[in-house]
Amino acid sequence: MGSLNFRKQARLKRKKRIRKKVVGSRQQPRLCVFRSARHIYAQVIDDTQGKTLAAASSLEKGVKESSDINNKKSVAIMVGKLAAERTLEKGVKKIVFDRNGFLYHGRVKAVSDGAREAGLEF
Repeated sequence: MGSLNFRKQARLKRKKRIRKKVVGSRQQPRLCVFRSARHIYAQVIDDTQGKTLAAASSLEKGVKESSDINNKKSVAIMVGKLAAERTLEKGVKKIVFDRNGFLYHGRVKAVSDGAREAGLEF
């Protein structure tokens, strides 16, 4: 139980360090990714107003039905594409990527790849 707490504390320390540098504005909002054991979530946030412009997650009906449930990476790519499409609808093309303290590989990287494929620049 102690190692789980240590890992979470280490992630939160990394998150703090990242958030000192990564700030989202209206012109260039922040794409924040959260990864749990089962699901992945992405939000596009304008930090100056404190508002979420767009969001997507693996819990949504469209993502659940159309993706292969056994492959978490393909689900993460879909979530990235979905978040990017919703962001582009708001008229935003450039973003900054916030990995939220998670290491940039696997599902976190897959979300960013999906967002880039859909047309976001970062």
